[in-house]
Amino acid sequence: MQNQYRLGIDAGGTFTDFILADRKGGVRIFKALSTPNDPTAAIRNGLRLIEEETGLSPQEIVSNADLCINGTTVGLNALITHNGAKTGLIATRGHEDSIEIRLGHKEDGYRYDPEYPPATMLVPRYLRRGVAERVLSTGKVYTPLNEDDVRDACRHFLREGVESVAISFVWSVLHPEHEARAAEIVREMMPDVRLTVGSQLYPQVREYTRTSTAIVNAYLAPILQRYVEAVDAYFQSLGARHPVRYFQSNGGLALGRVVSDQSVYAINSGPASAPQAALWLGEPWGMKDIITVDMGGTSFDITLTRDGRANVSKNIDFLRYRIGIPMIQVETLGAGGGSIGWIDSMGLMQMGPQSAGSEPGPACYDQGGDKPTTTDANLVLGYLNPDGLVGGRLPLNVDLARRAIQTHLADPLGISVEKAAHGMFTIVNNNMVNAIRRVSVERGYDPRDFVLNCAGGATAAHITALAREMGIRKVLISKLASGLCAFGQILSDVKYNYMAPVAARLEGAEAAARLNGLFNQLEARGRADLLSDGFTEDRVSVRRSLDMRYVGQVHECTVDIDPFEVTESALERLKAAFHARHEELYTYAEPHSAVEVVNVESAIAGAVDKPARMMMPVGRGAHSALKGTRRMIFNADGIPHETPVYDGALLGAGDRVSGPAVIQEVTTTIVIEPGWLAELDASGVYVLTMATEDALAQHRARAVEVA
Repeated sequence: MQNQYRLGIDAGGTFTDFILADRKGGVRIFKALSTPNDPTAAIRNGLRLIEEETGLSPQEIVSNADLCINGTTVGLNALITHNGAKTGLIATRGHEDSIEIRLGHKEDGYRYDPEYPPATMLVPRYLRRGVAERVLSTGKVYTPLNEDDVRDACRHFLREGVESVAISFVWSVLHPEHEARAAEIVREMMPDVRLTVGSQLYPQVREYTRTSTAIVNAYLAPILQRYVEAVDAYFQSLGARHPVRYFQSNGGLALGRVVSDQSVYAINSGPASAPQAALWLGEPWGMKDIITVDMGGTSFDITLTRDGRANVSKNIDFLRYRIGIPMIQVETLGAGGGSIGWIDSMGLMQMGPQSAGSEPGPACYDQGGDKPTTTDANLVLGYLNPDGLVGGRLPLNVDLARRAIQTHLADPLGISVEKAAHGMFTIVNNNMVNAIRRVSVERGYDPRDFVLNCAGGATAAHITALAREMGIRKVLISKLASGLCAFGQILSDVKYNYMAPVAARLEGAEAAARLNGLFNQLEARGRADLLSDGFTEDRVSVRRSLDMRYVGQVHECTVDIDPFEVTESALERLKAAFHARHEELYTYAEPHSAVEVVNVESAIAGAVDKPARMMMPVGRGAHSALKGTRRMIFNADGIPHETPVYDGALLGAGDRVSGPAVIQEVTTTIVIEPGWLAELDASGVYVLTMATEDALAQHRARAVEVA
């Protein structure tokens, strides 16, 4: 039977996750170690693992799949390691150094730190060539393009072996003809080079942001092109009937050719699918305000959805490089299961951002690592199964974990191994809580109004502690939590963003007609692209946004709106939406001040059929899944207590487990702190709720009596 399966693949820093869904609602998760030096090797290894466990060959799966989706860290890794392509920049003469001048200051958080080093330039100075041309802010040509300068730049790049070229001129978004002609010359003289044209990739006002975005795209394009070609060829060799789709940072799918051309959209593609998965999980309860946290082996990622829409950021500094294109806002920090514990110069314990990764990994992996990590602490605290992770395929050595903590932390601090392990657990949790506040509180949201959703293999051991610290009383943990981003990919739609600059005050019929015309032009392009991709008109949807500010302000904020005809009277709706968003972000608004628009954007999506929802059989009571007890530590005193351990595979719909307890799933371990209740829903989602303060007080009193 054709189109029986859907396959999602999410490559992380430590593990590559695979989600295999069928049309009957069956969904299974698989994990293979990531292979950073050859990302396609992890895909081959994972498909072999699926064959071993299911009997389904890679050819059978791929040839009978309606969608095979890949979220990749190839671009991210190249940016982190500065291992991208040799790139040249053609800029307006006098503006070759805008990427170093930046906006006149360092990134937020380091602006006044004289010892913070400058960012490594992706295009070194000798590969930045200025050409004579100049366009004014009105769009009028002041200096025509000197084509000989462009040819000189091409000859220089050819001598230097440049693989990729970015072109970015001043005010090119108002007069793109100069960039277009320069691009023709580059293609003529350097036919084998990858080319990025700033006004085509990011047609928005702000020269530095546009230039930096173009450079990042050019730097990654050859890397992504080679990766896409390798993956596409592999899946075609397996008999794929449909092209592989790649997940983008904007939260949607795209074809490989699009990802090759617009590689900047693939930088943070993995965690960008988390909001879609979160909304799918919360749908049975009508949950639309969800914070998703994803703790893997290397990093901790946070995303947020408000009123059913994910937070989207533009014009951000990502890994110290300004990127303008819209990206699902993902707050990332080095707080994974491999985060290393250490003592600073003040004699205080710290966690991360250094990570043991997958090689050598935590000390308890017994692969040569000897530094204490979050995973080692969780093992000493009794949270993890000492028999091993991933169904026992990854054995754990508790003695090595204890030795690492004792040698590097406990003995130097003069405390017990147990207290040191709980300190590690507490510190890494505090680091994660601070990051959650950056996504919520600093964006104008109260985290107590949200549900906390668990993703990633390591998160479930920390999830109730994080929720308690944030004041969040409801938590969702899917049985697919450790591969939730891969699951989010198979739920996602195809999505493209179309942008245009506009400088107009929100006043008068002329401004309204101009905005309305721009939106209609962008959306006509988007619909045409999706129709050519096989979508029908009824499967296409549109979301709009505008970058707006009060006249005289330096910076603008993005306002999301539903599609409607922009008439003169409708301008008041746009103003009201801007005032509300400005107050949400900055706690004040100026309703009597004039408002202007700087940029407009339309996000066009083609809806993909969703897989059937998982259905769990009715449970026989939590007692039937009780495996025994294990000594666990839940307090800073380091005193262990016998705690029940449940086999998640034996729990069914309606079964309830009260904390303190641990539920062991094949690919994750759920730690339920005292005062929490977990109930497994028929959709395969554990719903955890925190008791009231009175109930918690009663629990503490009972604990004292027992002691």
